[in-house]
Amino acid sequence: MTRGIWITLEGGDGAGKTTQAALLEEWLREQGRAVVRTREPGGTEVGTLVRDIVLHHRGDIAPRAEALLYAADRAHHVATHVRPALERGDVVIQDRYLDSSVAYQGAGRVLDGAEIRALSLWATEGALPDVTVLLDLAPDLARGRLDADDKPFDRLEAEKSAFHERVRASFLGLAAAEPGRFLVVDASRPVEEIAAAIRERVGVALSPGENDVSAS
Repeated sequence: MTRGIWITLEGGDGAGKTTQAALLEEWLREQGRAVVRTREPGGTEVGTLVRDIVLHHRGDIAPRAEALLYAADRAHHVATHVRPALERGDVVIQDRYLDSSVAYQGAGRVLDGAEIRALSLWATEGALPDVTVLLDLAPDLARGRLDADDKPFDRLEAEKSAFHERVRASFLGLAAAEPGRFLVVDASRPVEEIAAAIRERVGVALSPGENDVSAS
């Protein structure tokens, strides 16, 4: 059986990851593909517990403790959810992965990004996605979208603008370092234009000869 394809969506809060994940899932199912849609944290029962701690805990969490909690969730998520799906030949669409930890816990919390990445790679036995879509959006535009949703901010969304500027710069740096894995899309573009760009990139990955095993 051919191994499946693993697609992750990254970017700041309010960039439109959930919308694009749903559109991509719909398109892939129309092509007859089996799709598993998931997220970090929260893609498993363990992940739901971790998500409540890291995003909704009242009070401070030490930055290194926060990074370790994300890595623990990631280890369990990949081992019990992502790898089995890929081995079945499914397409996995995932909202956030290790690049978010490098950006948020690394740049955002001013920790060593290389150490954060190494921690996640150790936790997941080196697993990396086939395609990572970075929805890039200026933090002020993202904040405007979040304000329009009229929902309470979680711990990361509530951080100050300087935090989100560091996160954005880190994401762009990660994409520049791995152009073969990343597709960077201007998230201020119309939703359907963004979806079309993502479909084009994913279509290439689904083509025969393009499916390299990076998370075996």
